[in-house]
Amino acid sequence: MDWKSGNDTILEFNELIKAKRANPYQGNLKVGVDLGTANIVVAVVDENNRPVAGATQGAHVVRDGIVVDYLGAVNIVRTLKSEVEKIIGVDLTYANAATAIPPGILEGNTKIISNVVDSADFTVTNVVDEPTAAATVLGIQNGAVVDVGGGTTGISILKNGEVIFTADEATGGTHMSLVIAGAYHISFEEAEEMKKHEDQRKIFPVIKPVVEKMASIVHRFIQGYDVDTIYVVGGACVFDKFEQVFEKEIGIKTVKPVEPLLVTPLGIAFNCQR
Repeated sequence: MDWKSGNDTILEFNELIKAKRANPYQGNLKVGVDLGTANIVVAVVDENNRPVAGATQGAHVVRDGIVVDYLGAVNIVRTLKSEVEKIIGVDLTYANAATAIPPGILEGNTKIISNVVDSADFTVTNVVDEPTAAATVLGIQNGAVVDVGGGTTGISILKNGEVIFTADEATGGTHMSLVIAGAYHISFEEAEEMKKHEDQRKIFPVIKPVVEKMASIVHRFIQGYDVDTIYVVGGACVFDKFEQVFEKEIGIKTVKPVEPLLVTPLGIAFNCQR
């Protein structure tokens, strides 16, 4: 899959979620469960990695790649599983599934994330790091994939399709919301909603320093590696000027796919092993 077909696939997946409908499929289904800091997404694809159905829900059960509300996470995944089952008309109980982690988290936290998905009546067959999952969808062979989530910014550097470096730092969409809350003297919850629904031209200048910090983190990590393109994904990079700030700060071409929140969940499903 290349960049264009990857974007087409993401758009197709987005339309399926919005319309709450399913595509016809071939062979066995593969499931990806993305336990994000701000959103949980369940993605279902067929054996040819064509999107079949999906569902998403806002959540605050994970913080900086760590599950802080285990039962809450399980219940949300079960709810989304049930929603997707109704859309497809298939019982996904004990279906093979994959999930993902930010690069560099402790092994114990990885096990907990896997257990959440298992407890929602899936069978976890693979755990992949988030930027690598995104690279699978976009067909990236060389460059740096940066997954900007709610709590962390993860990076994977690829050469000839192989991951040669991964790292993660605790800066993400949550930090944007904290800055907005401070600037407007509102609660964190109000800032989260403002970030989603307010005019970007009003919000982005306030959070731009956070984006610049993310760019400096990435710049530090890629030192010594031959990186000619940076690919940004994740829900926190949806702002129109996000990639422009990265490119200016780092001095390397930076691109962003359509619907960046949905790239990693699809990639997780792609990496479900049978």
